[in-house]
Amino acid sequence: MVKLVGDKRRAGFKIGYGRPPKATQFKPGQSGNARGRPKGSLNVASVLERTLREPLIITDGGRKRVITKLEAAVKQLANKAASGDARAIQLLIGLTQAAEDRPGGTPATREALPEADREVMKGLVARIQRYATEGKANES
Repeated sequence: MVKLVGDKRRAGFKIGYGRPPKATQFKPGQSGNARGRPKGSLNVASVLERTLREPLIITDGGRKRVITKLEAAVKQLANKAASGDARAIQLLIGLTQAAEDRPGGTPATREALPEADREVMKGLVARIQRYATEGKANES
């Protein structure tokens, strides 16, 4: 429904859906969200990246070293996986695959594994799957 209001009738200005009164329209050069997002504010991805790049002092083999928080987290995950933690192994394998499949990442050189290494990998995958199914059975 279109209404004609006051003096606007003479000018043929119609007020209705998508046609607000001239007095309430934004002026040229004026934004609809004047305050908006402050310049320089960060999104979650930026904060996460900045936090993971912060330096951290660790003691490794009696020596103090400076590494990033991301390196420390990956190192801890790899250590847990090496100690036989099935969940850490799954996470590490998934992280490794994601890093290899990432576009623009460094291409992984895939050399043919010796037969003995293939057998070890098959055994690890079977063990992980067995632990995963046992864990689900225990939760029920």
